[in-house]
Amino acid sequence: MSGTRLERRGLLAASAGALLAPRLARAQGAGGRTIRIVVGFPAGQATDIVARLWAERMAEGARDVFIVDNRPGQGGSMALGQVARAAPDGTTMMLAHMSALATNPHLYRNVAYDTLRDFDAAGLMADLPFVLVCNPQLPVRNLEELVRYARANPDRLSNASSGNGTVSHLAMEEFKRLAGGLSITHVPYRGSALGVTDVMTGTVQLALETAASTIPHIQSGRLRALAAGTSRRLERLPDLPTFQEQGFPGFTAVTWLMVIYPAGVPRELLTQTHAAIERTMRVPEIERRLLAIGAIPRYSASPDEAAAYMREEFRRWGEVVRRSGVTLD
Repeated sequence: MSGTRLERRGLLAASAGALLAPRLARAQGAGGRTIRIVVGFPAGQATDIVARLWAERMAEGARDVFIVDNRPGQGGSMALGQVARAAPDGTTMMLAHMSALATNPHLYRNVAYDTLRDFDAAGLMADLPFVLVCNPQLPVRNLEELVRYARANPDRLSNASSGNGTVSHLAMEEFKRLAGGLSITHVPYRGSALGVTDVMTGTVQLALETAASTIPHIQSGRLRALAAGTSRRLERLPDLPTFQEQGFPGFTAVTWLMVIYPAGVPRELLTQTHAAIERTMRVPEIERRLLAIGAIPRYSASPDEAAAYMREEFRRWGEVVRRSGVTLD
């Protein structure tokens, strides 16, 4: 979906502001341009929510116009391929999801980018913890009951994910393996919103999805939470035990979000974008808003530290995917 259509539909079009600051504006050039923040998932998904929160903070006074440009598909990889081909002139950035950068290149036989060559990292922004949820009509209330029910009803359960190769896919497959090889059918969606909706209607029964996309429905009673994918209980769901508390030691389901540019942007732009993230997101009000949607604030000390982390995660998840034996077309 193009930026123009996004503006027409009112998803987001904001005058950029003081948070990019005069030095960053000089790094990008003259004001009055349209700057795209690409998101590889549909509107309403957790990555999109965080991107729009950041863009709101960027809408305070400068002349450039910032839009969130949703381009879902292949767990964020289609968007990354487009960003890799964009001109390194500062008009295109992406709030990239860990799956697209670190897991998909190992999962898919062909992706249209090289993570280690095609992108410049500006900084981390948040971690997104995951929660295992089910339709309230499913007669289970914790992992022990889910495992028992799944074993008694092989192939009768299905789980949604936000796409092949995403954390919601791979982490759920790991849970099934650790639980003794549960026979639960994976159903991939283009982002979390549609899958979560289908869990609420009973079309599928389960989803391991971000806290940001599930907490409102857990609180409304339209979803039942079974386990948190964090090492400690979530602040928003203090009564929900983690996977680790329920007999799965070491199991986590958490992903990260990072601001990146096409490779070759000016070093000054990376430095000033990193500073903009620090100025606008590392404040109590914004961190409270992140926590309120189920995101956990997370920052890097510099663009170099973010780039090193991206390289390490690329290596680590490559090993995870190789052990899993999963490959996708």
